[in-house]
Amino acid sequence: MKIFRFLEKSPVVRKYDVLDFRLFSSGFYLKIRAEIVDGSVLFIREYVDEKERNYSYHWQTGRGEILVRWDNAPHNLGLRTYPHHKHIGGDVLESFENTCEDVLCYIGDHLKK
Repeated sequence: MKIFRFLEKSPVVRKYDVLDFRLFSSGFYLKIRAEIVDGSVLFIREYVDEKERNYSYHWQTGRGEILVRWDNAPHNLGLRTYPHHKHIGGDVLESFENTCEDVLCYIGDHLKK
């Protein structure tokens, strides 16, 4: 799967563990814990089938403090990127990062700063 290849090649991922992976005739469900090179952690959850795609990417410090959470839960109707959005602090913001690859690029850019 594309996501596994990207995790293996990403310069920001130190290692990752597949916590759950289920393959269906029309899709899959996966849950991954990825350790980032700075000691932070990214939790990845995706469900994909013929009719829908649900995801959440939860990036936190090594001590468990949330940095950013991306998801496509169908709330926050007023956002231009609906249903895609991210939570930073108490704010819900538009999000153009809606794949694992996008999120890892965002993290990589953040780490360069």
